[in-house]
Amino acid sequence: MRRCSNLLFAAAALLLAAPLSAQDGPAPSAAGARPQVALMGTVPIYWGEAEGFADLLSGDAPSHWARSVIARHAEPVPLDYLSAEALAPYRYLLMAQPRGLTGEENVALDAWVRGGGRLLLFADPLMTGESRFHLGDRRRPQDVALLSPILAHWGLELHFDAAQDDGPATVDHFGSAIPVNMRGSFSANGEKTGCAIPGDGLLAHCAIGTGEALLVADAALLDITGPWPGAEPALDSLIGHIFPGLAGENGEIAGRVASPMRDGAGSGATAPKTAPLGHADSQEGHAH
Repeated sequence: MRRCSNLLFAAAALLLAAPLSAQDGPAPSAAGARPQVALMGTVPIYWGEAEGFADLLSGDAPSHWARSVIARHAEPVPLDYLSAEALAPYRYLLMAQPRGLTGEENVALDAWVRGGGRLLLFADPLMTGESRFHLGDRRRPQDVALLSPILAHWGLELHFDAAQDDGPATVDHFGSAIPVNMRGSFSANGEKTGCAIPGDGLLAHCAIGTGEALLVADAALLDITGPWPGAEPALDSLIGHIFPGLAGENGEIAGRVASPMRDGAGSGATAPKTAPLGHADSQEGHAH
């Protein structure tokens, strides 16, 4: 009996600790149920910086402040792999410095957005946040974004200026202050793109099929040791901007009316045709 109980406990621990994947994703929310936001990325928003199963079971892992901000709007649900099946239950997806995506994941993500999905993506060319884990530890947030195939497919290129001043700063985006540190910038990679790139390129807002993606070329806002001053209202504002059904007290980014995208379905603009989506590049970001 004791051996059976131990086996059941071990199985329960594995179920608790394992992120949801394509095989074990939740069923679609019932009508009237609380909305959900799927989370994926190496920034540990959902699980915190857990060292292992023991931290998860004990609740001693340092928690991430952004999870409670997201939970004010919707129920956060973790994903560890993107496929058509895994993404199907969700309309909203937040990706925070994701690992390099496989070819299948790139195709699934593109199809999901084109089918009406709403994506908030933080892609940082040089992560500056602190972590309890040493450099080289796979539990640490990924140092550089590895998303060239999907960005290029959507008509974007991510740049990094190594000569910029180091240290925390803020970028004013139509009256909304966004914390940054060694940030990147986006530019269009061709004459035609479905993306609006305001100001100096920190953000790109793309109409992709009937869906939309809001991309941020920095992830300092999501530093687990934060929040930095202004980080919570900035995250609230970004959520309200790209996930209009979840807009809270802070609503949306001021100046949104200047964007060519509207609430609901995207404008129908599509990214230019490119080579088929494949695996992530081994290097991301271009110094200039």
